[in-house]
Amino acid sequence: MQTSLKLKLSAFMFLQYFIWGSWYVSMATYLGKTLGFEGGQIGLAYGAFAIGAMISPFFVGLIADRYFASEKLLGFLGILGGALLFLLPKLTTFAAFYPALILYCASYAPTLALGNSLSLHHLENPKRDFPLVKTLSAVGWIAGGVTLSVVLKGEQSAVQFYLAGAVSIALGLFSLTLPHTPPKKTGKDVRLGEILGLDALALLKKPSFAIFITCMFLICIPLYFYFVNMNMYITELGWTYTAAKMSLAQVSDVIFLILLPIMLRTLGYKKTIFIGILAWVARYFLLAGSVHNTGLSTTLIFSAILLHGVCYDFLFIAGQLYVDDEANERMRGAAQGFIAFILWGVGNFVGSTLAGKSQAFHTLAEPQGAIAHDWHGIWIYPAWGAVAVLALFLIFFREPAKQR
Repeated sequence: MQTSLKLKLSAFMFLQYFIWGSWYVSMATYLGKTLGFEGGQIGLAYGAFAIGAMISPFFVGLIADRYFASEKLLGFLGILGGALLFLLPKLTTFAAFYPALILYCASYAPTLALGNSLSLHHLENPKRDFPLVKTLSAVGWIAGGVTLSVVLKGEQSAVQFYLAGAVSIALGLFSLTLPHTPPKKTGKDVRLGEILGLDALALLKKPSFAIFITCMFLICIPLYFYFVNMNMYITELGWTYTAAKMSLAQVSDVIFLILLPIMLRTLGYKKTIFIGILAWVARYFLLAGSVHNTGLSTTLIFSAILLHGVCYDFLFIAGQLYVDDEANERMRGAAQGFIAFILWGVGNFVGSTLAGKSQAFHTLAEPQGAIAHDWHGIWIYPAWGAVAVLALFLIFFREPAKQR
């Protein structure tokens, strides 16, 4: 019974992240090169996901947890998301595209929390089985990028949204086969503070936790420079199959996700998270160095891509585990909601917006062949920003006395 369940949940994770991986990486190139959107508009487009992430807690807390079974809501959201993705290619002005993209992100973001919640509810041993099920999300992301890039050659075309839309409808239909998961809070009053995770604000009285949250927010600002600008950078360098090559990041993700428990056990939270922030510093200096160092450019860029597992797992996943350890049983859910709101909501919006503005600021008046931006300028600022966050974390964060 559990084997069948784990296979079904793994397939769900695969489809869910296939959708995300087939458009998120390449959207900037499509918007900039095909539709001619400005850098600031591209940054706002990536910030649409942040708006979706900020809407998601209200949707899940006020509606999903009270009125609808999770698998039925996932089915509805998958099909609705597919319809919205099919609509996006028909919208070629920013004024029309941006609101529709926000609507789509607001339909997709809740599926992340709902899918995790449903999985954790039905798995007999979540601590052992959930990471293995979740590994298929990275495989799905890779498959989405490879399909778009190698099979469809669609990084600069609207085909990415048709691909994502078709798989989104498939996800919606498949979700209806998941185990029945009734609403958890039927008939209960749900407070706004509980939905947003504001109950966890009491944890900010601990100086180290306050420093941790501050650093997590600040690192999001340089962090999203990578997601907004990377595909366009390697496209301007003349790379082909860009989405497929960038999906090597998820191969690294799987490897370091397996290594993470060993690192936390041997090094603790401070050193592990320090390495995660340090990886972002290294990533941006590698990218800045690749601009003028033509002989080593490809090697430096691939090194930056392959650092993703350290960048993401040692920072975000380790950070979520730290929050889980610091919170008591009563506020554990609130604490996870709060950190998600900071990372994928507010932090994402600020980082994506500034990344887009930086891209616009560094647009060359006279393009040098295919190169239309001052890429050294785009990469060096987040590099030094990450250095500042690293110093703040190293000086002020203290290893928690009690670890699980």
